[in-house]
Amino acid sequence: MANRFVANAISYHGKGAIAEIPGIIEAKGFKKAFVASDPDLVKFGVTKKVTDLLDAKGMAYEIYSDIKPNPTIENVKSGVAAYKASGADYMIAIGGGSSMDTAKAIGIIINNPEFADVRSLEGVAPTKNRTVYTIAVATTAGTAAEATINYVITDVERKRKFVCVDVNDIPDIAIVDPDMMSTMPKGLTAATGMDALTHAIEGYTTKGAWDLPDCLNLEAIRLIGKSLRGAVNNEAEGREGMALGQYVTGMAFSNVGLGIAHSVAHTLGAVYDTPHGVACAMMLPLVMEYNAECTGEKYKAIAEAMGVDTTGMDQAAYRKAAVDAVRSLSIDVGIPTKLAALKEEDLDFLAESAFADACAPGNPKEASVEDIKGLIRKLM
Repeated sequence: MANRFVANAISYHGKGAIAEIPGIIEAKGFKKAFVASDPDLVKFGVTKKVTDLLDAKGMAYEIYSDIKPNPTIENVKSGVAAYKASGADYMIAIGGGSSMDTAKAIGIIINNPEFADVRSLEGVAPTKNRTVYTIAVATTAGTAAEATINYVITDVERKRKFVCVDVNDIPDIAIVDPDMMSTMPKGLTAATGMDALTHAIEGYTTKGAWDLPDCLNLEAIRLIGKSLRGAVNNEAEGREGMALGQYVTGMAFSNVGLGIAHSVAHTLGAVYDTPHGVACAMMLPLVMEYNAECTGEKYKAIAEAMGVDTTGMDQAAYRKAAVDAVRSLSIDVGIPTKLAALKEEDLDFLAESAFADACAPGNPKEASVEDIKGLIRKLM
């Protein structure tokens, strides 16, 4: 069986990379941009860093900011209507996962109107057409939505998130500029960074893992382990390392899937509105402990990528060392280990939702509803 690998056609990396955007637009001959960006980024002038470039060239655009941290079906529906009314012929998505996931869903529905029912996009939807041409500008070093074929939408009515996987939704251009991430507060930097580490470790150990994404995920673990503490302190080297690390694992995990740390994070976000990166960070060491027996020697490589000297360690020792290194990093950057909102009466629903999540089948160790319930209970 052939292993498929999908990546952006073009990506730009490094300080000042957003300056490439006007030239891309001119070369394509586009007339008007639909700029999808969340309200906080608009409010604090982050979106303006890009729109100023458009203004300087007299390029038309319209901003759509009806986007929530966990984007909803309604956000997507209103975005589709706004795109149709705008007269735009391409999109610029500016933000983290929320802005980009919303933009992906909008772009897919615009070019595949038979999927106007947003719920119909869940799983691997058989869309026929590429999304609207999209330039994706990352403002967080975590979700890597600018590099993936995945997006996640919240179904508020049913209190669940659903994952959509579609090779037609990957942005045409990814812009990964650490300057766009420099205004992130410490808490958001920590949470999105731990999300990226969860991507890398789950992607490295998932059932679908193979050599090419393994190389990328292992390097991402090294970059994140080395850079996250510095990024939280807003050090330039840390920001640059995280910008690259989160993108590198984005390319990789997008092609091989994730595991139950993400499955649980999705349901915690849907029920309690827990920030996705925080939920991932709390679950990751617990899930690593659960999966350890099914990972061969991979935890040795993880421990070493996290800076641990494994000389003389047996299998049990290096597996524990890998988990301990991840847990220490999470604590060092201020992630809590317990979820105050968690209630015993919610555990059955949370576990069942996580079990049904699209990420669960990729977990290296089979996990029943009861197994997942036991893992979630450890957050109490």
